Amino acid sequence: MKLNKKYWITLLLLATTTFSIIAQQPKVKQTAPGFTLNGEINRESGTIYLKSFKNKKFFNVDSTKIVNGSFKFKGNVKHTDLFGLSTDKNESSNPYYIFIENAPIKVVVDTTNHHSAKISGSASNDLFESFKANRRGYKIDSLISAQPKSIVAAYILYRNYANELTISQLEKDIALFDSSLADVAYIKELKEILAVRKIVDIGNPAIDFSSTTLDGKQLKLSEFYGNYLLLDFWASWCGPCRHENPNLVKVYNKFKAKGFNIFSVSLDQKKENWVEAIAKDNLTWIHVSDLKFWDSAPAKLYAVRNIPSNILIDPQGNIIARNLRGEELEKKLDEVYNK
Repeated sequence: MKLNKKYWITLLLLATTTFSIIAQQPKVKQTAPGFTLNGEINRESGTIYLKSFKNKKFFNVDSTKIVNGSFKFKGNVKHTDLFGLSTDKNESSNPYYIFIENAPIKVVVDTTNHHSAKISGSASNDLFESFKANRRGYKIDSLISAQPKSIVAAYILYRNYANELTISQLEKDIALFDSSLADVAYIKELKEILAVRKIVDIGNPAIDFSSTTLDGKQLKLSEFYGNYLLLDFWASWCGPCRHENPNLVKVYNKFKAKGFNIFSVSLDQKKENWVEAIAKDNLTWIHVSDLKFWDSAPAKLYAVRNIPSNILIDPQGNIIARNLRGEELEKKLDEVYNK
């Protein structure tokens, strides 16, 4: 059957109109999967705060009311990350830790046990809890090799091993992570730490700096070159630091007659706590601090991410050892003063 020209024109107009209508239909927005955090707490009412983590501090990002011992948060995270939960709006360092991923998560908070909460529904949090339960003798490189895309593994390396591993070990561990984590904050910070550690490695000159003394004066590290000098990083709130202080007192008293000195940098935030700890622990050497917690300028210069941490400097101002504690420090000073 032969179709006339008018028929074809009509058909073409219908097709064009239909396509135009379809093209103008609004697109259905695809909702990205998010997280739902359902919580139970042994409080009938009040407010609970969700906090993000940065530079070892927590910052409020959301809050919700506790109703009959229950609370709920909903949201979406770009990638799995560490958050904190606290009933204290101003708490910045020690809330309940929780790794949140885009999934339904349940948390049970017992305020009588401030360091623990029962969390289910987050595989990332399960991995973190496994680390905490088995951290003695933990092989961080094995974890990264098994889970190269794990942000939890990146956090653990950043938080617990960045200071303790040798430069070559840290470099190898960072290289084990998948390239998909390149923009994750922990990986970026690990690379920055590695770069600084190479500058302040054993055998290199110590980096000079000034900081504030107890009486508000500025004091330079280099003013005390000329003998063996221990650059010590600590804080009044740091339990391991306070435990190590009697060893420092013992070593200082043993070698001070030979000219040995200690230059202590505190990562405290409150001067009264810093002053009280110095007096209580009988720390009779040099003390400085800018009272900026983990934003401490001297700590950043030396890539200090864990305390206690120390650097032993020789009379010429060169770094000869790092992180010597207890008998190790005493043995090293015996060696250099009796060679």
